[in-house]
Amino acid sequence: MVTAMTTLWQRVSFSYLKRERIKRKIYATREDAQRDVFDYIEMFYNPKRRHSHANGMSPLDYEKQYFMRLGAV
Repeated sequence: MVTAMTTLWQRVSFSYLKRERIKRKIYATREDAQRDVFDYIEMFYNPKRRHSHANGMSPLDYEKQYFMRLGAV
């Protein structure tokens, strides 16, 4: 299930990235493109923001809980 959710998130995020940020841009260099994509991800994906689909936990807290459960198994 985690893999499916991760894949879904990646698809949705990539479509937003393409639609909102890079669709009509032409970058002078690959580094310019990488910086722009990094900037978009850092601004769009707030690791401290709480998410309703994660029972109100931030992505960082959710990830910590997930790995703690894996370690307990």
